[in-house]
Amino acid sequence: MIERERQLRIYDTMNRIREFEDMAFTLFEQNKLHGSVHLYTGQEAIAATVCSHLTDSDYITSTHRGHGHCIAKGAALGNAMAELMGKETGYCKGRGGSMHIADVKKGNLGANAIVGGGIPIAAGGALAAQIRGTQQISVSFFGDGAANQGTFHEALNLAAVWKLPVIFVCENNGFGISVPVQESTSVKDISVRAKAYDIQGITVDGNDVYDIDEAMTKAEKRAKSGKGPTLIECKTYRWQGHWTGDPQIYRAKEEVEEWKKKCPIQRMKKRMLEDKTATLEELDKIEADAKQAVSEAVEFAINSPQPDPSKVMENTFAD
Repeated sequence: MIERERQLRIYDTMNRIREFEDMAFTLFEQNKLHGSVHLYTGQEAIAATVCSHLTDSDYITSTHRGHGHCIAKGAALGNAMAELMGKETGYCKGRGGSMHIADVKKGNLGANAIVGGGIPIAAGGALAAQIRGTQQISVSFFGDGAANQGTFHEALNLAAVWKLPVIFVCENNGFGISVPVQESTSVKDISVRAKAYDIQGITVDGNDVYDIDEAMTKAEKRAKSGKGPTLIECKTYRWQGHWTGDPQIYRAKEEVEEWKKKCPIQRMKKRMLEDKTATLEELDKIEADAKQAVSEAVEFAINSPQPDPSKVMENTFAD
């Protein structure tokens, strides 16, 4: 059972992610964001629960659909929103945009627009932790499409050989852009691919905080005890299109509505109320606070300065 304080923290994180993504979509429609964004709506339970196990010293790598991971790892909403708007106060000084937010101070080694690009980076973070002899762990978030990339297999193999303290979290949301997973992937459960590398593979309900937490608890224990990596497949669904302008002609609206009935936020709320872990008043306040925090983030980002063109090469190369 997840302790009460962490349950409330997970619920707060999920609400902040949901509000942030809803606002990002609104700002896109108002032409206040540069380019498109890839929204995490519907998948909030995964990032929020996994990152509730991590400290600032632990690492994550993210994806093109990475706002949720960044927020769950402790990103300040204002700086994250400013990055989406290309402002100087953004995490990458407005140069990275939606798909390249990084915050090394919080252990976020970066979102990555390259499918599967973050997987070997997470293995590298785990190798660094192993060499230092710390209790740090590394987590790689990636989608079902990335599980068919060479980086996935290469990283799992090396992590298994060296027993690296890394957890591979596959967010199987059913589609690689517009291609249904069953049309691109030879196995029903991506987690079974762990057997090829003699590591632990687990498939969980990606919309159930408690199911994810149980798997993450086991994976964390394995990583910290020197038993090596775990592959956790979280089956979920993205409510929005692949990107904000996606016409979504590859799936039925009825399918989307059915998945919305499995909303991870509402499921957790119902569970906490049934278990008397929290009161309705407490949860309502968390929801209201999340709305307020995102509203303040937008105001911060809108009022932030544009980058100075004369300094365009600064923060671009390593010193």
